[in-house]
Amino acid sequence: MAGDDIPPELVRLRASIDNLDAAIIHLLAERFKLTRDVGVLKARTALPPADPERETRQIARLRNLADEAGLEPEFAEKFLAFVIAEVLHHHETIARSQSDQP
Repeated sequence: MAGDDIPPELVRLRASIDNLDAAIIHLLAERFKLTRDVGVLKARTALPPADPERETRQIARLRNLADEAGLEPEFAEKFLAFVIAEVLHHHETIARSQSDQP
């Protein structure tokens, strides 16, 4: 499809998708700033990087939110599992760096 042949509705829909993608990235960045602070606090107070009970609660909460929003709960759970894995990796890195300091 040549640039001139793209229906205006498709251009509008794609622009909305692009805006949402940008918002998602910014929200994820903000979330990871907060989880970095959590990781630092956990390292300072010798708390473990993982909190399985909270993770279980969060998964259930996000599955419910996804269902209410018309999104497949399984997708929300997979997405959250990916985010949690990244957060744990960051927390472990922070804990190691804190333990290296005098």
